[in-house]
Amino acid sequence: MERGQTRDVAPSYLGWSIFNTLCCCWPLGIAAWVFSCRAQNAEALGESAEAEDASRTAKILNILALVFGIIFLIIIITLKVNS
Repeated sequence: MERGQTRDVAPSYLGWSIFNTLCCCWPLGIAAWVFSCRAQNAEALGESAEAEDASRTAKILNILALVFGIIFLIIIITLKVNS
């Protein structure tokens, strides 16, 4: 790598993964947490391709966990209002 060049860092989405584990859909949140840690570790070792893959997977799992959490919350609210 030449001087002055910077390489892009793959985001780990660790904070989002922890939030999803605690508040939305814990099974998907835990899986996202694992991939977030993999992304951080791969980035620390300089394996940018592996870090990008793990980061992408963590992002997808976090989106799914958030959507499932919102759907579950809507169902619970609807059941409470109608009962």
